[in-house]
Amino acid sequence: MTEPPSQLDPRKFQDPFLTVKGERRAHVALRSLDTLWFNTGTLCNLTCQHCYIESSPKNDRLIYLTAAEVAEYLDEIEAGGLPTSLIGFTGGEPFMNPELPRMLEDVLSRGFRALILTNAMKPMAKCKPALLKLRDRFGDRLTIRVSIDHYGPQVHEVERGKRSWRPTIDGLLWLTRSGFSAHVASRRLSGESEAAIRSGFAGLFAELGVAIDATDPVALTVFPEMDAAADVPEITEACWGILGKSPESVMCATSRMIVKRKGEAIPSSLLAPCSPTIPASSSAEPLPPRAAPCRSTTRTAPNSASSAAAPAAAGDFRHAREVLGQS
Repeated sequence: MTEPPSQLDPRKFQDPFLTVKGERRAHVALRSLDTLWFNTGTLCNLTCQHCYIESSPKNDRLIYLTAAEVAEYLDEIEAGGLPTSLIGFTGGEPFMNPELPRMLEDVLSRGFRALILTNAMKPMAKCKPALLKLRDRFGDRLTIRVSIDHYGPQVHEVERGKRSWRPTIDGLLWLTRSGFSAHVASRRLSGESEAAIRSGFAGLFAELGVAIDATDPVALTVFPEMDAAADVPEITEACWGILGKSPESVMCATSRMIVKRKGEAIPSSLLAPCSPTIPASSSAEPLPPRAAPCRSTTRTAPNSASSAAAPAAAGDFRHAREVLGQS
């Protein structure tokens, strides 16, 4: 495990437009809604040590979305002719939401691709009959990405708890042997290089007889380890030149996430990745009120991502993984 970094300077990430040094923050405009994510709720069968969203069997800060609520967003995408092609589901553990199979059937029957982030344990096992039916109807338009924190059980179970390794491996084996499109997401918890982690997973996949290419960054996503309280630099407009990237190339330009906070009547549109502690706007201001039943994915969603919004709650975006990789 890596040593904890220095603590976050409390003066940082306070102003949505300027850094503590007075420099302009980087912003990312929503270019097109290519991917829409649904957080099905923060309840999870595990309590991981470093969950970006603090999911657990007791955390219902984000409550279950319903299939009817998901359908309204899909209706809007179709009515508006939006270019959305991928619908993602994360949590919490998505399979704990009893309406997930209905959501998946709706998404896939409309022609979208679907991606589920899961720990592949007992909640998924209870949905095996429904998943097999979806596989038969829609094939590899449904991808299930399994979170495995290391290629060995020790590091994985330090993060996820005792006796969490074998059920997840069994779930991955069932998916691959049943012909599902299965990917794996991992992390650099051990402090090893990405190359070493990929090599370790190549050995694990070979041992299991799993046809997942450990060199493929999509089939095996390895996320860098981040600390929500680390004293990281504030991101300014200079970042694009430093990184050699454009605002249009980052995730905020093409995706949003739908969540439903406990106590709220209707869901909210947020930047993705997100945290339930981040206000429903990229600049730490609440979204304008909407008249039900409209749950607009674009008209009232944040139009740009500010580098100040992410750390509003001690670095939430910095603690997130690509497209909310951890489940």
